[in-house]
Amino acid sequence: MPEGFGFLEGFWGHVDEFIKRMKVVLATFLVSLFVMLILPGNSDFLGMTNNYKPLMGTILVFISQRFLPSDARLFANTMSDPITLYVYAALVFAIGITFPIFAYEAFKFVDPALYPNEKKMLFPYVAAVSALFVFGALFGFFFLAPSFIQGFFPFYNALDALPYIPIMDFYNMVFFTIIISGFLFTIPVFFIILVKFNIVKTKMVAGKRKYIYAGLGIAAMLISPGATPAGDLILFLALAALIEVSFLIGKTVEHRKGGSSQPSYIQAKLIPAATCKFCKTNFADKSSGFCPNCQKAIR
Repeated sequence: MPEGFGFLEGFWGHVDEFIKRMKVVLATFLVSLFVMLILPGNSDFLGMTNNYKPLMGTILVFISQRFLPSDARLFANTMSDPITLYVYAALVFAIGITFPIFAYEAFKFVDPALYPNEKKMLFPYVAAVSALFVFGALFGFFFLAPSFIQGFFPFYNALDALPYIPIMDFYNMVFFTIIISGFLFTIPVFFIILVKFNIVKTKMVAGKRKYIYAGLGIAAMLISPGATPAGDLILFLALAALIEVSFLIGKTVEHRKGGSSQPSYIQAKLIPAATCKFCKTNFADKSSGFCPNCQKAIR
């Protein structure tokens, strides 16, 4: 068999395998979307009476009742807003249900090409990102989103405005807050990856905590411009806890690596290299004040 033909046969074999796995993902998405659009949220399963209410509508009503004050009301800007929201929310939930299936099928697709040590290293990071994202999304739903929504109503009272909220604006804010919260909670994993591959070192950022915390405070207020002070404080404390956890685990990773004196990638790129005047060794990390080769003072 010609070598080129063998390559094409292998390539199209991979394409065929990829298509089969994506068909599973697409089928899962379509079934999830259909269920979220049609599945009843009450006992009228056959939908034969006016009591029928879809599950998606029940979930959206639950969210509004949980987050809004009793005197606030949602209204539609256009006639199509309720339908748009209904389909939009069903898509969001269907994507959330499908994502774990997509991750599994993607991993199974690349699994044959991975060495055992690569599989062993990949599993903890994938599991950690997934778990932290889910935990962050739950944190956003139960703590951040209610606080952010409540933060707008004092301005309504100050201006003697009726608390009528556009329905699309309300649910967009809720979904945005939950998704952003989920991604923020994955920060420790990506920081640890940077430390593991010697791209950054914990001591580069540990000594600048006051600047980091000042930035976190500003970020908390920018992310939640309408939140209450309690909401800003909750977000700030959550971000600070994530940073501290990142530092702690990052130090553990560095310790397991043996505390290498090699400069990080950032140090090597941004900090000019120095040359020891005694042994002529070139190095970038000058923080210790001593040559890493002959241990003589360089200052």
